[in-house]
Amino acid sequence: MSIITARSISKRYRLGTLNAATLREEIQSLWDRWRRGNAAPAPDAPRDDDFWALRDVSFDIQEGDVVGIIGGNGAGKSTLLKVLSRITEPTYGEARIRGRVASLLEVGTGFHPELSGRENIFLNGTILGMSKGEVKAKFDEIVDFSGIEKFIDTPVKRYSSGMYVRLAFAVAAHLDPEIMIVDEVLAVGDGEFQKKCLGKMKSIHESGRTVLFVSHQLNMLTSLCTRGIVLKQGTVSFDGPVDEAVLHYRRHAGQRGEATMDFEQAGMRVGDSAAVLHRVRLETVEGRACNTFELQESIVMRIEYSLFLPAQRCAVPSFFVFDGMGDMLFVSVAVAADFGEAINRPGRYIASSTIPGGLLNTGTFTLGVQLVWMNPDVHKPFFEQNVMTFQVSERLDEQAERTRSGYMGEHPGTIRPVLPWEIRSVDSAAHKPA
Repeated sequence: MSIITARSISKRYRLGTLNAATLREEIQSLWDRWRRGNAAPAPDAPRDDDFWALRDVSFDIQEGDVVGIIGGNGAGKSTLLKVLSRITEPTYGEARIRGRVASLLEVGTGFHPELSGRENIFLNGTILGMSKGEVKAKFDEIVDFSGIEKFIDTPVKRYSSGMYVRLAFAVAAHLDPEIMIVDEVLAVGDGEFQKKCLGKMKSIHESGRTVLFVSHQLNMLTSLCTRGIVLKQGTVSFDGPVDEAVLHYRRHAGQRGEATMDFEQAGMRVGDSAAVLHRVRLETVEGRACNTFELQESIVMRIEYSLFLPAQRCAVPSFFVFDGMGDMLFVSVAVAADFGEAINRPGRYIASSTIPGGLLNTGTFTLGVQLVWMNPDVHKPFFEQNVMTFQVSERLDEQAERTRSGYMGEHPGTIRPVLPWEIRSVDSAAHKPA
């Protein structure tokens, strides 16, 4: 049995207007919703100022699931969490939830600036549904987690923004609900505190509780979640394994995300009288077709093509890799001298090259292919720039946390090579890693 059931959830806002409905209108609206079972849209006419933050969103979540809600700004993620948390009512549809719910949507809501940290722990804990006895029992644990013991009796108006959100998250994270709904709270604090937050979320998951999690830090989503729901303009565009959900989200319009692109099977002739392209494929080193790879996993690029005319100088394939913005990262060209005349004769060929693990950063990349045929002038029988996309992701295991040195956010840049380092003190000999 599902612990959360969402059916046709839709939420409409009227742009530029306030809710000025009269009591009579509100009662009529509730009566109309009761009569139609809260499932079908009302037959009111659309208006120019209608904005649908959510439209016909349906899904089921089982007990113990950890689900990432993914989407760009304005996709409807926060609105969906507010509907599930009973903060706002849907215009149409319904959400059925079994169990106690804790919502971490706006960290620090309910804090009073004139009260001390100690007093606000009791105030905020009560607002979040904890009894006074529960707050007392967990008080020391909350304070220790927040790391602000020295300032616990200081009014929170004197706290820095970082101290404020640390205390607020510490209170909310120590609830004992069956369902936890979290919106971007792991972006608070420094790297060390983010690591503590991540560990707390993992312990919540391991205890068998259900978590709905929103974050723009996609590496955290892939580390914490097993399932991803992608929202686009208020509707569900994908619901499935979290790695595939991240790939779906980051994929650019018009690009293909298959692990194999078979032009021959699709009835597409790519090339000319000199050569044609048959197939492009991405693989793991074990030979499995794949378009999602771990950060340290090598990526095998494979191309199959035919030559119809001999090349006097060379006929060599090449791979192009582009980042998510469409900028070229690098091109890898086969060195003709390494293969000799054997690759210049008419026939069918399979060529492959490997991107070493740890070179590319996390993100979405596009693969392009080309063949240069020189006889003796340069000629390109085919150049396909957007053959397919692939995803590189990172799971935050112990090894990843060690190399990150406590930093839990997204690493900038499109490549992330592991380079040799040497650090030395001017007062001692150089130190190299063992």
